[in-house]
Amino acid sequence: MYTIDLNQLTPQQFLNEYWQKKPLLIRQGISNFEDPISPDEFAGLAMEEQIESRLVWQKDGEWQAEHGPFEDYSHLGDKDWSLLIQGVDHWDEQVAELIRPFRFLPNWRIDDVMVSYATPGGGVGPHVDNYDVFIIQGSGKRHWQVGSNTELKEVVANSALLHVEKFTPIIDVELLPGDILYIPPGFPHQGVAIEPSMSFSVGFRTTAKSHLFSNFADYLIDQQLGSDMVVDPERQPTTTPGLIDSNDIDKLKSALHEMLSDDDKILDYLGNSLSQCKHELAIDPDLQDMSMDQLSEFLQDDESLLIRIGGLRCMYFDQESMLGRLYVNGESYVFSQQQHAVTQLLANNSELGAQQLQTFAQDDDFKIQLLQLINLGYWYWQE
Repeated sequence: MYTIDLNQLTPQQFLNEYWQKKPLLIRQGISNFEDPISPDEFAGLAMEEQIESRLVWQKDGEWQAEHGPFEDYSHLGDKDWSLLIQGVDHWDEQVAELIRPFRFLPNWRIDDVMVSYATPGGGVGPHVDNYDVFIIQGSGKRHWQVGSNTELKEVVANSALLHVEKFTPIIDVELLPGDILYIPPGFPHQGVAIEPSMSFSVGFRTTAKSHLFSNFADYLIDQQLGSDMVVDPERQPTTTPGLIDSNDIDKLKSALHEMLSDDDKILDYLGNSLSQCKHELAIDPDLQDMSMDQLSEFLQDDESLLIRIGGLRCMYFDQESMLGRLYVNGESYVFSQQQHAVTQLLANNSELGAQQLQTFAQDDDFKIQLLQLINLGYWYWQE
């Protein structure tokens, strides 16, 4: 299990002083850090069709990029290239453990753990991200530069690479294993490997306001909601037919406001949308056939653990939780109101001991719902 020293800051102090405000270098944020996945194991993941991988390299001074899967790297030589894989926390339990120390941030803000392997000179070039990231240096060394969040001209380095123009660094450091670099959105940065190295980026997403509106519109259509027409039975005659007058504007605004003021619809939309996994989950078909009798046996075994698979998004709202509602991977699941506390246990913990669930073990509705989630491959038992 990993623990993080935020330069001796408490989580509250870090959030107050640095979160989405300015970058922070954290020397030995994780002491005695060792790579949770080896370069060979990492390369093995890049061979899988369902895993999002990318190669970035330079040839004759020009940037190149290609999407996986990949089986061979011999044509790239021994310098100036990087292999990057998104969502490695979905596929490797040890990599998923890197998220645990950052659980002072809510589940809906967690994106994934992106891992990269780079040869000397390898990197992806100077760029800006629209998400928060903690870059944990693994084996090897990398030279990192971070600039201030001033507006910079964007440069299309490749059809798959968007860079920014040269910037003046406000952080210019060499990261060693266990060092962490926190970079807020909008701050340009680039990392270049000094020697063969691994790096682990724990990313935190948010969403654009325009996406909130467009996705809410999709939700209304999917749920067949909001199809009633905006009507105007009190309409008066006009002498200016080309005018959209203030009464019409108010009526149309009121129709929009009515939809946005429906808390039940808004919460259901947000729960479904924010719990939707970004990358494919590593669901094991061999763990999707548990019987009710087997579940009952596990619930009575004090040594058993119920483990949530890596990358699964699981969350709740206060008011919805009291009704027993839990949002998992874009869907809502309703436990009985008497079992509402279990929704919080499932969402707030990546693993639970059987004894923590035995209070609920005599409730058939609870067991039916939990069995459904297990047989979807979202949780599994470990003895």
